[in-house]
Amino acid sequence: MIRLFLSLCVSLFAVIASVAVQAAEPQVTWPRGWAVEPLPADTATAPGTSRQRATKSDPAGNALMVMELTTTPVESGHQVNLQGVLLEMRKSIQKDFFRGGYQSACNKIHASMLGGVTALETTCTITQNGQHVLSQALVAALNDGRAYVLSYAGQAQVFVDSQDEIQAVRNSLKL
Repeated sequence: MIRLFLSLCVSLFAVIASVAVQAAEPQVTWPRGWAVEPLPADTATAPGTSRQRATKSDPAGNALMVMELTTTPVESGHQVNLQGVLLEMRKSIQKDFFRGGYQSACNKIHASMLGGVTALETTCTITQNGQHVLSQALVAALNDGRAYVLSYAGQAQVFVDSQDEIQAVRNSLKL
């Protein structure tokens, strides 16, 4: 379920992108103890799109939190409506959770920071049968011809308990 929303983020964010000059991968420092997964290029997304993912698991190997950074080139001269893109991503994720039997409520898209760059952010609470089971967040930014989305989701309490690690990742980003 956590990975479902991440794959949706990649698909939707590719809508705003097209081929641009290749730039260096963004640098991110993942939290100690999280498993970093190499992600192959997805042929369904725009050329030049890259993804980096880290997972926090319990001792049995079950995912408790997943964080993913997607970087997409933006065509030169193209004006991206970042709020509109983030709104569409949020709607799509909410629809998919609904199809899976979950309800979700998201806060208003608001200004934020991502790696020292002005960003927009929204966080959703996912419930099932009235019980809070997951939280997920989307943070999107534009910088130097590239669009970035940091998406992260986790079990309700783990999401709260991981806030220091999440903030450290957000602050460590070199976009």
